Amino acid sequence: MKKIIFTLGLIAVAVGVFAQEGGSPMNKAVNRATHSRDFLMIQLSYDGWAGAPDSIKTGFNRGFNIALMYDFPFKKSPLSVAAGLGISTSGVYLKDHTLDVAGKVHSDRASFVASNAYKKFKVATTYLEIPIELRYRSVPDNANKGFKAALGVKVGTLVNAHTKGRNTAPNGSKNWDKDLNKGFFNPWRFSATARVGYGNFALFGAYSLNPMLKDNSDLDIRPYQIGICLSGL
Repeated sequence: MKKIIFTLGLIAVAVGVFAQEGGSPMNKAVNRATHSRDFLMIQLSYDGWAGAPDSIKTGFNRGFNIALMYDFPFKKSPLSVAAGLGISTSGVYLKDHTLDVAGKVHSDRASFVASNAYKKFKVATTYLEIPIELRYRSVPDNANKGFKAALGVKVGTLVNAHTKGRNTAPNGSKNWDKDLNKGFFNPWRFSATARVGYGNFALFGAYSLNPMLKDNSDLDIRPYQIGICLSGL
């Protein structure tokens, strides 16, 4: 995952450097394509699970998304379509429960287990995604200014899924238990997205249209994200 994020960052930096250099026709074309069309999208979110059992309580759940997107404007219309490639990460912290993703309780499915064994217990997922948006901008030629709104979908493939629990030993040392297993998770995620803001800042939301866990689970959990978005380049 770190290698993927590092590669996306290098691409963004390279495009930014080329867009700011000289006045050649090639540089001007790069500038028009990237500098004012929300090429880089960074999102920080609060994450939750719709459809989780009422007994499952969570803490301050956090997510981070980054995507590189290319904008296809409809001539001089305020509307455009954008598509790209991104990474979405999520960490949901459970209270008084754990999620057995290793099949220790049920060999055929993931299941929640009531437990106070851990001071912190996190369920973490990472997806490689293709986001697609229909965009509106009040200033079509410069996405860094004016009112903006977007509706879209994201198609993601699961890269990593694991749980991580922390407890404290009698001697005060901190111990970590980690289970890494994607087997009980749906390998694909389809999400609906929305974004509204002004200039480089916006509020966004995303909601999973299919369950997080496979059909052999009796849990119909649909992850969602609500947060802030920084866009630019």
